[in-house]
Amino acid sequence: MLNVESIQNGVVIDHIPAGKGMDIYRLLELESKTQSVALLQSVKSQKYGCKDLIKIEGETLPERLDILGYLDSQITLIVIRDGKVAKKYHPVPPQRLVNVIKCKNPRCITSIETNCDHIFELSPSGRYRCLYCNQEMPVGR
Repeated sequence: MLNVESIQNGVVIDHIPAGKGMDIYRLLELESKTQSVALLQSVKSQKYGCKDLIKIEGETLPERLDILGYLDSQITLIVIRDGKVAKKYHPVPPQRLVNVIKCKNPRCITSIETNCDHIFELSPSGRYRCLYCNQEMPVGR
């Protein structure tokens, strides 16, 4: 059995759908961090059957954790302070996504121009809309 130490300070990203942990690892750019990171894949779960899990040790939380609310509403963030759970919550979809998803409209400026940020804003309908061409994208992947 695999044994991973508990963290004293940091964050645990729990209930990641099985097979999506590496995508989140890359999206949060965890490979460029100097913090200790553990990515566990295909972990058995009574509630979800199988899941992925990421543990990030450190005093400062990674940037862009808000995008997890866009990816999956079941993801749970657990903030650990002094070895105890300080906060546990499901992130909500952010109002704005920058370079997380790409516009699929072939006539959008982001498809034509290089180095153009892909910016989407959450609309009242609950879908993300491209800032440039108004193409809509659903929440979640």
